[in-house]
Amino acid sequence: MVNAVALSYGRLANETVAFDSSRGLTLVNAPAHHFEGERILPRAPAAGLAPSLERKRLRVYLLQMVADIVLLFGCFFLAAFVNFERSPIAPEIMSAQLLLPIFLTIALHNGTYSLEALTDWKLAAGRMASAMVIAAMLLTFFAYAVKVSGIFSRVVLVGGAAMTIVALSATRYFVSRWIREQWGPSPMNVLVIDAGGPPMSIPHAYKIDAREHGLEPTLDNPHLLDRLARYLRNMDQVIVNCPQEERAAWAMMLKGSGVHGEVTSGLAREIGALGVIHREAAGVSSLLVSTGPLGIRARITKRIFDIVVSGVALILLSPVLLAAAALVKLEDGGPVFFRQRRLGQGNRFFSIYKLRSMKVEQSDADGNRSASKDDDRITRIGGFLRKTSIDELPQLINVLLGDMSIVGPRPHALGSQAGNKLFWQVDQRYWQRHCLRPGITGLAQVRGFRGATETENDLSARLHADLEYLAGWTIWRDIQIILATAKVVVHDRAF
Repeated sequence: MVNAVALSYGRLANETVAFDSSRGLTLVNAPAHHFEGERILPRAPAAGLAPSLERKRLRVYLLQMVADIVLLFGCFFLAAFVNFERSPIAPEIMSAQLLLPIFLTIALHNGTYSLEALTDWKLAAGRMASAMVIAAMLLTFFAYAVKVSGIFSRVVLVGGAAMTIVALSATRYFVSRWIREQWGPSPMNVLVIDAGGPPMSIPHAYKIDAREHGLEPTLDNPHLLDRLARYLRNMDQVIVNCPQEERAAWAMMLKGSGVHGEVTSGLAREIGALGVIHREAAGVSSLLVSTGPLGIRARITKRIFDIVVSGVALILLSPVLLAAAALVKLEDGGPVFFRQRRLGQGNRFFSIYKLRSMKVEQSDADGNRSASKDDDRITRIGGFLRKTSIDELPQLINVLLGDMSIVGPRPHALGSQAGNKLFWQVDQRYWQRHCLRPGITGLAQVRGFRGATETENDLSARLHADLEYLAGWTIWRDIQIILATAKVVVHDRAF
């Protein structure tokens, strides 16, 4: 599996991982974990097998954009200086100010700042040059149309644009070389899970053996899903190489992971099917079975929105939160907060925070018993907190920590049941709702699907609403759900 001749060692999350030249790996000093009887298996670090390259890519995009802006103005200043043989004044470099927003708009849409442009400097330079030429042509046309073309120098516009193209092409060349030196040949983290499929080799990918690491395609064990989530963390692409009879099961596991997931398919390659991913170097084709519901820009927008809203809400609601915490403490002297382990984004465990509303000795850490009307476990203050949803306010801390979002599918306790079945036993699509961060409120809640799930239909109605939300996310819909939540903060099914 791992080439023992070419191993180098790195420390990741306090656990030693052995790498070969193609990113194949084994966990060398991983802590022992019992799984499936007495077999002791390695386990990926909580932080994942590798640091996130997506965050690094975002920083490079931002730095490239800043450098492009600086170089653009510098080149136009130099063109004006050469043309007028003196320090240029504002009107003489006005073309740079007008050209910049047009160039950036085109560059953001034609892939100048994109994944493939990071390591292919010729592709990046070509896209940048086309964006610059189109921007210059549009600026000239608009200036002529509104009869203001005489305000700025055409010589400065042409000279500045030409020098900018040369300067920006040079930066692309050096950035691509730096990325290859620092990150390796690929700007992405790719994980191949060998689950018994035919032999295959994808260069520059992390590789693990599913059996050796206790990974199986089953949806009946949340702990196994959390285990798999450790391996998928920070991965840009995950490819499961499995036999035909296991493809459907692995596909369902990947759908809830929130990552780009593929399962290999020899048949797709044989018949030349469309809509599949062909990897000629590896001699294998795969079927794309999962992607994150949100693109990178949407995720950034949603995360910024969450931080702003949760931060402002914590400041404004701090008097209410402090008063409620004092009442909880005064009633029976027990702890103020209640922590419960729940499954979050990518089926990873996290601890949710709530104000304690039940008696200390009867708190249900696993959620095996749903709260009901006149529940004898709920304290007097707890009943008021639940009815007004004040007990949910500490989840704003979860939002700031990145475990939750303001709006999203509600995270459920592991023991939650609908009728006599666990939630995921009612409908296996239940796991797909975990491809996005769980929310304090969501589409299901504003539609009135709250409280105990006494029947399977109670769970199905919530699941359908959650899947509808995932399929049609917009930031405006989040705002609408928050406004609608204000109308149902106090409700008769909060018990």
